[in-house]
Amino acid sequence: MLDGTIRLVISNEILSEYVEILERKANIIIANNIAEILVKSRHVEKIEVSFRWNLITADPDDNKFVDCAVAGNVKYIVSKDKHFNILKNIPFPKVDVLTIDEFMEELEMLKSLEDNSP
Repeated sequence: MLDGTIRLVISNEILSEYVEILERKANIIIANNIAEILVKSRHVEKIEVSFRWNLITADPDDNKFVDCAVAGNVKYIVSKDKHFNILKNIPFPKVDVLTIDEFMEELEMLKSLEDNSP
């Protein structure tokens, strides 16, 4: 979090995957508009990944998210993808993974703390 806000980190590789998926699901105009919104959002930080950790062997394509998370020094990745479970057993680099339900609980807890602060 930066200044009490959620921070999303994204790399060129992740952005390219999002655009590719959005093009298939919608069209290129929508895909490009969403990519532009992501890149220009003050809550999104574009990260340059300079090292590949290759921590996920079951689906190596998922490593782009881990590498970005490590490079961006994030608190956790939010995903229901079971391939990320391997990260629970890797002590370094430490990347925690939350499900969307766990993430929502975290947000509620943070909101509660914020509401109760002087």
